[in-house]
Amino acid sequence: RNLWRTWVHPYRKETMGALDLGGASTQISFIPEDSQGNFNSTLQVKLYGYNYNVYTHSFQCYGRDEAEKRLLALLLQKSNIGSNVDNPCYPQNYNTALTMKYFSGSLCTQSLRPANYYPNKLVNFRGTGDPGLCQEMVSLLFNFTACSDREDCPFNGIHQPKVKGNFVAFSGFYYTINALNLSGHFSLADFNSSMWFFCSRSWAQVQFMLPKFEEIYARSYCFSANFIYYLLVHGYNFDAETWPQIHFQKEVGNSSIAWSLGYMLSLTNMIPAEGKLIHLPLKPPLFAGLLVFLTATALLCLLFLVYLCIVSRNRKNISCVEHVFIPE
Repeated sequence: RNLWRTWVHPYRKETMGALDLGGASTQISFIPEDSQGNFNSTLQVKLYGYNYNVYTHSFQCYGRDEAEKRLLALLLQKSNIGSNVDNPCYPQNYNTALTMKYFSGSLCTQSLRPANYYPNKLVNFRGTGDPGLCQEMVSLLFNFTACSDREDCPFNGIHQPKVKGNFVAFSGFYYTINALNLSGHFSLADFNSSMWFFCSRSWAQVQFMLPKFEEIYARSYCFSANFIYYLLVHGYNFDAETWPQIHFQKEVGNSSIAWSLGYMLSLTNMIPAEGKLIHLPLKPPLFAGLLVFLTATALLCLLFLVYLCIVSRNRKNISCVEHVFIPE
């Protein structure tokens, strides 16, 4: 509302792209520079009376949890020792035993499932804390050759316009960045430096580096950081120049960021903002004259009814007077 407490149409605002990293999938949404480009994942959104052509795509099995399960299944596949596997993304001196069902039981890892798959069989993973080898293994989770090196098709055969403008990265992006002791926006060099430092630490050191320690997350932050690097740099084609335009945030205006709000806004586009105009078969001057005539007729009818009521009441009063008995 304005100073006179009347509703006014808000001005068109500059938009920000959105980067979401969930457990099973990851999403990217932004308004490309060429909003009229021929991309299958372009969606028209109307907000506050303005139309936006938004590029959006969801990559299934590229969420943080499912991607790590694919890495574990890949490490087992490449290991010569069936029950003891080195994991370069786990911190040095960290050891854990996981069932095959834990990392090979989902649809995302079905193609990597070993021939001798036993759901309850334990596999021992030993952390080696090798940043270089971790990056190499994480890169194998992406298919960067599906589009014959086309610039608008970074990975997995999905066409994507060039990233443009500012972005907000939330969910898994934020929590991983927070674990690396980074916040807000920063350079790609700072991210790589922090990632390399974190991935070189031992398990004992990692436990004291985190503000909130939970084993299931602490052991995986190195993997998450490398996965984010390949997803953003080699997947979405952010570079040293555009990386600082990414703002890693948990909240906006004290409100948590989640896909549910966007889903709700998307559904509101299905509700027509205005009813369809009814086109009358009369010209405006004729319609106005007819409307005045009908209004005047209605008023005359109302006045005539009032007149009849008054006349009827007067007649009743006269009749009562005539029948009154007057004694002699």
